[in-house]
Amino acid sequence: MAPKSKENPKTSTPAIEDLFTSLHKHIKDTKYEEAVKVADQVLSIVPTDEDAIRCKVVALIKDDKFDDYLIKDVKINGALSVINSFPIDLGFHKAYCLYRENKLDEALVCLKGLERESKTLLLEAQILNCLGKVDACVDVYQKLNKSGIKLIEVNLVAALIRAGKASQVLESLKIRPTTTYQLAYNTACSLIENSNYVDAEQLLLTAMRIGQETLTEGDYSDDYIETQLAPISVQLAYVQQVLGQTQESKSSYVDIIKRNLADESLAVAVNNLVALKGSKDISDGLRKFDLLKDKDSQNFQLSQELDAKLSHKHKEAIYANRVLLLLHANKMDQARELCATLPGMFPESVIPTLLQAAVLVRENKAAKAEELLGQCAENFPEKSKLVLLARAQIAASASHPHVAAESLSKIPDIQHLPATVATIVALRERAGDSDGATAVLDSAIRWWSDSMTDSNMLRILMPVAAAFKLRHGQEEEASRLYEEIVKNHNSTDALVGLVTTLARVNVEKAEAYEKQLKPLPGLKAVDVDNLEKTSGAKPIEGISAASLSQEEVKKEKVKRKRKPKYPKGFDPENSGPTPDPERWLPRRERSSYRPKRKDKRAAQIRGSQGALTKVKQEEAPSTSKSKQAAISKANAAGPSSSKATKKKSRR
Repeated sequence: MAPKSKENPKTSTPAIEDLFTSLHKHIKDTKYEEAVKVADQVLSIVPTDEDAIRCKVVALIKDDKFDDYLIKDVKINGALSVINSFPIDLGFHKAYCLYRENKLDEALVCLKGLERESKTLLLEAQILNCLGKVDACVDVYQKLNKSGIKLIEVNLVAALIRAGKASQVLESLKIRPTTTYQLAYNTACSLIENSNYVDAEQLLLTAMRIGQETLTEGDYSDDYIETQLAPISVQLAYVQQVLGQTQESKSSYVDIIKRNLADESLAVAVNNLVALKGSKDISDGLRKFDLLKDKDSQNFQLSQELDAKLSHKHKEAIYANRVLLLLHANKMDQARELCATLPGMFPESVIPTLLQAAVLVRENKAAKAEELLGQCAENFPEKSKLVLLARAQIAASASHPHVAAESLSKIPDIQHLPATVATIVALRERAGDSDGATAVLDSAIRWWSDSMTDSNMLRILMPVAAAFKLRHGQEEEASRLYEEIVKNHNSTDALVGLVTTLARVNVEKAEAYEKQLKPLPGLKAVDVDNLEKTSGAKPIEGISAASLSQEEVKKEKVKRKRKPKYPKGFDPENSGPTPDPERWLPRRERSSYRPKRKDKRAAQIRGSQGALTKVKQEEAPSTSKSKQAAISKANAAGPSSSKATKKKSRR
């Protein structure tokens, strides 16, 4: 700001003018700490000077000093304390400080008493966006769209995406996506929401190029440029991941994590990389999540900076993936402890309940998991589809088919689909409730008959229902269904089923429908009566194997004659001497084979030396007395002489 004029007698002294000149210079050079000190010097001379107060508040806000802080154990007032200390109108500044401190409700209340000018509406829209009131946020941005505020289109596109109205970005808004790199990035995000990943990838590459050129021309530092373009890099890596370019995506995530930018881009990169790896390298995934936690907290909790910047959707995904990694690592205590804190953090979401159920299943407490999910489905009926599907899966795996069938029956939008009907019928049948299974089939047929939307569904369901009823002894109901299919859909398979079913309950009607079947070609010459009398797959009474003629038995006993095998170069007409008939056998199997004589002296006899002598004496009783005396003398020599003998014999 320019130096103050000399109209006010209190500030007309040269010292005050010099202080304001210095204050202006410090703020221009972004030396906010020095600016605060100079503003305090002015206020020490003129305590109620509004310009000095405003300069001090702005300098504190620019320096992110919203609340009180300490310098060498000395408490220094932050921007909020300074605003509350003076009776001047600083309502907008107070609302902005509350917004930056994540006190969103208080900030919104503070804005209500202010004039509805552009900057007030812009801050209100940002607060509504953070509160998740996206529809109200979009309304405010649309009011500001023609105000000429710089980058208002960027915020409007972001608000439409968060409100689930991404399709309106290119349809209703007449924007040029390549005007700025921020607008190109947000427009690419709208394409991603519409699953147009190929065009989104090209637009993200364009945003990266425009951003690099714009920021380089502005003489910004390399670190600042990396920080500004990091969201584009993360989103581009995500698109590559969806398009199946996993190697490029993984390399981008790792590169962003190595930079350690400590903002939402790092958090998204860590989460997506962990999701890409899945259950592989669990310990590395847990270490990467630790990069996002508050260093002062023993348990896993996002840092205050990330907690303020990330959306509820992103934070919920990070906590959920952390729990899943803990389950894969079998760290049940940590998973249980983290799950206990999630319902308070995300009270309007069903994800914490699903995670708690997963922990209970790992602890073999399927019944408690089913009960927990049932209560959650009652508390959140509009979000119950995912919960009921999980409950059905757990119950089916735990051999509780009645609970699984009940859960699937409570999902109205998929209840009458053929796959769901088949699953419920199988579960009811497994539970022994055939009547309940029949009721499910009848209900599905009635629903599709009344809806008149897709007749193909009836062609799928009615034959299955007829076969089920026929299998359970309901022939009349089955024949009625088959007859309806034949009349409405002209199905040959249904006509065959109808004839087969009516053959059990009404033979005359079955014969009447049998005439509608087209004869198979080549069957006119076949005598059915004689065919039934011949021996087929099933034996006929009165005919046995003993009644076969002798000629048929002889034919069965006749074996095919094979030519004898001759050695190579053998002439059977000039055979000479008869070859050895055992020439094809191995030598050890021939009759002339004589094994070599084994050397009995090589036989090993285990035992003590006394036992060896005793065996030799028993085997050779005719040994001379002189030899026996020599043997006894050798035994009396003891172990040492025996060893010596062995050593001598080895030489």
